[in-house]
Amino acid sequence: MFFVSCAENSKNNADLVENKNNLIAPQGNLDISKTYYAEFNTDSGKFTVQLYDDLAPYTVENFINLSENNFYNGTTFHRVIPGFMAQGGDPTGTGSGGPGYKFDDEINDNLSHDKAGILSMANAGPGTNGSQFFITFSPTPHLDGMHTIFGHVVSGLENVMKITPRDPFSASEPGDRIIKIIIKNQP
Repeated sequence: MFFVSCAENSKNNADLVENKNNLIAPQGNLDISKTYYAEFNTDSGKFTVQLYDDLAPYTVENFINLSENNFYNGTTFHRVIPGFMAQGGDPTGTGSGGPGYKFDDEINDNLSHDKAGILSMANAGPGTNGSQFFITFSPTPHLDGMHTIFGHVVSGLENVMKITPRDPFSASEPGDRIIKIIIKNQP
């Protein structure tokens, strides 16, 4: 799961979609007057991401809802490529799992995968965002315009860089775990 293209409205295919775990696709209910941070507690240590609620409100709403419903607790970084990125957010650990719904992209031409620590959605094409995300280890401008950028690491980047490399197709051990993601209004 990884390539995607631009879409205008993030709500198009997300309206009132619900899965068996009562997880609901983003509805546009996020209070964008606040600033949101996600504190990741992982096997490789803690790090904090500032979320771009004003630039990708549906994506941030989705991430906050999944985090607050403990969806990410115990999931792993199932695909980790040194010098490129760490991908997580799949409850199956295979790269094919998700929350049971999909929603559209929120591509912003003013945002770029221009450094380590950029948080973006991983997906299988336009309008296929769900729960999977990735964090860059280096600039990856070839991903611009194909993945919704919705945050960046503001502290603990050294712990992001320590996430254990893993190929989901050949690894026998699970990847580093996401123990819990805590949503805050300050870093």
